[in-house]
Amino acid sequence: MDKITGDCPYPGCFFCVMKEANPSKRQTSILKFFRELPSQDDDGQVLPISGLWNTAMAHPNDPEFIDLGIFECMAALIWKGLKNRRWLSHDQNIYIPYYAAHIIGSYTMNMEEFAESAVHAGVIPPLVELLRGRLTWVEQRVAVRALGHLATYPSTFLGVSNHGEILELSIQLAISSLEIVYSHFYQYVDRRLGYHCDLLTRGMGGVEMESRKAEEWASQLQCWSLQLINCFAFKPEFLPSICKPDFLIRLPGMWGGLVNENSPAGVGLLRTICQHKLGRGPAANCPSIIDSLCNIARSSDDWQYMAIDCLLWLLQDQNTCHKVIDKAVPALFDLAEITTLGDHKKLGDTIVNVLQECSQSQGSTRNPLSTRTKELIDELFSCKQRLKREKNMPKEDLHIKQAAALVVKLEGNSLFSSGNISGAASKYSEALALCPLRSKKERVVLYSNRAQCHLLLQQPLAAISDATRALCLHNPLNRHAKSLWRRAQAYDMLGLAKESLLDAILFINECSQSTDPDLSLRQNKIPDYAERLVKKQMRAAWLFREAAVKHGGVHCEGDNREICGQAGDDSEWETASESDIGNDGGRGMGDDDEDDDDDSEWKKDDERKEKYEKSLIKDMKHGYNVQLAEDET
Repeated sequence: MDKITGDCPYPGCFFCVMKEANPSKRQTSILKFFRELPSQDDDGQVLPISGLWNTAMAHPNDPEFIDLGIFECMAALIWKGLKNRRWLSHDQNIYIPYYAAHIIGSYTMNMEEFAESAVHAGVIPPLVELLRGRLTWVEQRVAVRALGHLATYPSTFLGVSNHGEILELSIQLAISSLEIVYSHFYQYVDRRLGYHCDLLTRGMGGVEMESRKAEEWASQLQCWSLQLINCFAFKPEFLPSICKPDFLIRLPGMWGGLVNENSPAGVGLLRTICQHKLGRGPAANCPSIIDSLCNIARSSDDWQYMAIDCLLWLLQDQNTCHKVIDKAVPALFDLAEITTLGDHKKLGDTIVNVLQECSQSQGSTRNPLSTRTKELIDELFSCKQRLKREKNMPKEDLHIKQAAALVVKLEGNSLFSSGNISGAASKYSEALALCPLRSKKERVVLYSNRAQCHLLLQQPLAAISDATRALCLHNPLNRHAKSLWRRAQAYDMLGLAKESLLDAILFINECSQSTDPDLSLRQNKIPDYAERLVKKQMRAAWLFREAAVKHGGVHCEGDNREICGQAGDDSEWETASESDIGNDGGRGMGDDDEDDDDDSEWKKDDERKEKYEKSLIKDMKHGYNVQLAEDET
């Protein structure tokens, strides 16, 4: 379409071409447009590129432009921007390399044949130049996204891997991406490039929206780098380059934050690494990795099952089992009664079988099990035998055992209310020994109550263990509100902000979804103390925290500017930790009415609750370190 139409003053206008009704003429005009665009220097070129970007985002599987040369055109435009800085700085051409790389990534996202066409069109070399940082981090983000899609397909992986520097560049970018975005964009508002701000917010946002989007894009930059590395990790020949200690120990901390919850990020890459024997050795040699896997396995993380998989594979490998068993067994022991987790069926049975096999195999080696590890594995075996015996017991005998456990539990409640926390914990242990294993609801209560005792006795590891067992027994899985809250506090005591944050958020979610009729009348179902803990942990687990500390930056929150990592005034969150979950006229832990349900802890008289909170805070300020907890049936 070469002549000027009555409606459009631009010859060869792409938007006019797209309106052409004749399919043959339309294709011919589009083909000509893609061939000629990279050599033109007219103003307004960003407009058709932006239109193509919208089309690619909306219809990534549409083949219309693929055979007409869109990949060749986009590759040429990226090269032009890299080589001709005068052109790049003219008009709005600065946007074009970003859009071009994004278009390549969108069209190669789902269709392997499109990816093959892109590789044949020569898109990889210019994308690699963007990955090197030849322009800015914004272009790096879309380049690593596109390369990640190309590396996903067997037919195009070789084209990516032949560029040997891509893997190393991706590793370095995964390590430094958050610092790059923080120091090049987030930290100094007055130094932000205008086109970056426009791309982040589509020109519709202010400083606050720009900052929020910068966190999201930084997370994506890191997660997409990890996704690209993950494609290489499936090939054993690349594992030595990936499994370097300096990189491996960082992986558990690369979790994407709350802004990129759909990516498994660092633990996903660790899972791929641990699937192969060449990767399991380096992973097992890093104690901090095993500690992190255990924490993720006993958390509310969506990728909990990935951490469990890693631990099981490490235990099943004779070359790594002895290195990790003492750390892995306590965590897996707490998960031994878990049923279904994601696609994993009868996961608890798998855990028990693996641990028993480990016990047998390690018993015949030069690396004997520690006393504690052997005790835990023996206890698992005893529980398995006990469950078989209980299946053959008369129902009357089981009812007697359950009644006896209830009596002992009530004794524990009484001791707890009188301030004898150690005595209460012992009674709950005694009740657990009596309670039939199939009485899961009662055992959830006992484990959760004992977890609260451990908290008050300043034993966070034991509290995490018991809270996790309660969460595994509860139906639905990982949804027992009080156990979530107690584990959140325990993780906080250990300084594990991410794990504490995830539990606290899920606890709030359980509060907000309560079906309790009295609770549903309240305007605010979320306890204040939980909000305070979430805010505290969000500061501690802030995506840019490490970068901000390194660069002496500040974290803006509301109207206050706080040094990143500063806890702020969180001194009172813990004083109310049970004020909404467990006081009914001094009954404390012994609220055992048979008709109570899991939401009964929030059914309070507001006036009594307020009075109790003030009393509890007063007691805490005078050194009284015992919080009332509640029991439920």
